[in-house]
Amino acid sequence: MPEIKVMDHPLILHKIGIIRKKETGSKEFRELIGEIAMLMTFEATRKLELEDVEIETPITKTKVKQLKGKKVAIVPILRAGLGMVDGMLTMIPAAKIGHIGLYRDPKTLEPVEYYCKLPEDCANREIYVVDPMLATGGSSSAAISMLKNKGVKNIHFMCIIAAPEGLERLKKEHPDIDIYIGGLDEKLNENGYIVPGLGDAGDRIFGTL
Repeated sequence: MPEIKVMDHPLILHKIGIIRKKETGSKEFRELIGEIAMLMTFEATRKLELEDVEIETPITKTKVKQLKGKKVAIVPILRAGLGMVDGMLTMIPAAKIGHIGLYRDPKTLEPVEYYCKLPEDCANREIYVVDPMLATGGSSSAAISMLKNKGVKNIHFMCIIAAPEGLERLKKEHPDIDIYIGGLDEKLNENGYIVPGLGDAGDRIFGTL
């Protein structure tokens, strides 16, 4: 069954509290985004299957666990999603990376695609679509639809902050995916920003305020 999980780990919640502060600078913000993504990856990969393999320790032969079957790919939604990749690679260094470029039309608030580059074998991988913010849900839903159109079936979505409106849209349009959320906020404002949120994650990650 698809899983929707809002994180409750103390370290995740503590670090989210720091990135919400308007005085947190780009360097610290960027580092914390990576750390939160790393911690969330620990939770979001809990359902990956294992298998037994025989190895030899310095003492004797024994059976150990290793990841089974499908490998992992991380697909950030550009540009803010890039801030989560390094933290996730700390946990899954062999993961391949894809990129989906979408921007939100300021008038309609709907996503417009401008770039898509994925691993050739993405249809055979566990795909983690990542974006720090799930606001209206338009970009995330469009990115997931793009992946499905390319034959991807095993899709998980990770975000650090979500609005209820975005979560409901994602659940409605893609009821078959796992969703992992760092913090679920109150609402969207009239400009489509998450409240209380943390502002524009891309601008804060890359220092383009």
